[in-house]
Amino acid sequence: MASTEHTHLADSGTLDPTGNTLSPVTPEEKTWGWFAIFNIWANDVQSLFGYSLVASLFISYGVGGWTAFAALVVSGLFVMWMVNLSGAAGEKYGIPYPVLARASLGTEGAKLPAVLRATVAVFWYGVQVYFASTALALLIRSLTGLSGGAEIFGLTGIDWLSFVLVWGFHIVIFWRGMNWVETFLNIAGPFVYVVMIGLVVVLWQRSDGELLSATATIFANPEGTFWTEFNGFIAIIGTMVAYFSAVMINFSDFSRYAKDKPTMVKGNLAGLPFNMILFSALALLTTGGAAVVFGEEIINPTEIVERTDSVLLGIIAAITFFAATVGINLVANFIPAVNGIANLSPETISFRKAGLITSVFALVIGGFWTSFISQFGISGFVNTLGATLAPIFGIMIVDYYLHRKEQLNLADLYDTQGGAYHYNYGWNGAAVKAFALAGIFSVATVWVPWFGFLSGYNWVIGALLGGVLYHALAKGNGAR
Repeated sequence: MASTEHTHLADSGTLDPTGNTLSPVTPEEKTWGWFAIFNIWANDVQSLFGYSLVASLFISYGVGGWTAFAALVVSGLFVMWMVNLSGAAGEKYGIPYPVLARASLGTEGAKLPAVLRATVAVFWYGVQVYFASTALALLIRSLTGLSGGAEIFGLTGIDWLSFVLVWGFHIVIFWRGMNWVETFLNIAGPFVYVVMIGLVVVLWQRSDGELLSATATIFANPEGTFWTEFNGFIAIIGTMVAYFSAVMINFSDFSRYAKDKPTMVKGNLAGLPFNMILFSALALLTTGGAAVVFGEEIINPTEIVERTDSVLLGIIAAITFFAATVGINLVANFIPAVNGIANLSPETISFRKAGLITSVFALVIGGFWTSFISQFGISGFVNTLGATLAPIFGIMIVDYYLHRKEQLNLADLYDTQGGAYHYNYGWNGAAVKAFALAGIFSVATVWVPWFGFLSGYNWVIGALLGGVLYHALAKGNGAR
């Protein structure tokens, strides 16, 4: 978009008067190159949970390593296609996810998916702050040899000190703005890979060169048939798509900072298939090396590091796990939480204020995660909210590409009193009905055991269902 249009809109007062995080980014702010987009995915992949998930896929689904590896690559290509679709409007108009949702659900209706996404993000943000603090606690113990003393709410003194420091570290990063977020992601992504490669080298040396042969046995599956491998292949793709689903729906929060569309596409191409190939290969090699050195398949990298009995490796690993966890927290949780909260009252909630609100929730959720929240079963509630986002994705894509032919009125997106996207008191009835109907299916996949046979690809079905229903309802009543 031409800079004159941005300037005109800002001067006319049609945008959020505070100039907060929901306002369209200016051409001068569109500074992210393909490497920054690449590192969004590098940090999203490189979590401890992501490692354990990738390392265990061939075990969980009873398939050979090559089948699991191929499924990971295909899922990377599929997710790349999906985020290119969802991120295009963000890149073109410089708008975040909550604003893009206004086009299909209405200026008031868009608050619903924004709040759902923010609620899920706030919860996991607090949990990931806690998990990042465990890496810092590991580092302090490795350096000092202290145990931490008595526990308070399930955490020792060292644990609480680590948690508060990590919590504050997140605040320092977001307080400095998106440039600092980008810088941290650009450092953390490559650094984690360097350490993972180093861990493979250590295991290679300790396995007396038998790492590749051990990995080959993991890749082999003599008992597998065509249908068992095929079913596992499809299930793994569904699992990985569900894993990336949260970022897929709000990718415009990041794509709006891309220099242009080719930059976004190139970053996604390098970031998704390449990261899936490299990260998966390192995870499988590490698992194979651990099988030789320790005599069992270990899918938790923390346990592998602990068994090496190396203080130096323990220190490096603690820093790595910290960087990886903070990286995915910023990508998958912090940004969508801040934008969703700001969307509740764009005139009064700025980027920093929304970040502080998110941080307060994180302090409570992370601080009481071990002693109370993890035992309470709240994850089922959060997963239910997350499942309802699938239909929203389908509705947004169908609306933008089929109904609007990739054309939006930027000023009307920020006009909460009228305009093309105000619909009926700010709600698009067709979108709300489609969301409600498809949402029933999405929620059922979480709570009804009968839907267990879908084995992970219920998110894709929910998105398709939401899009199809919206297209039929909007076309039938002439809603645009």
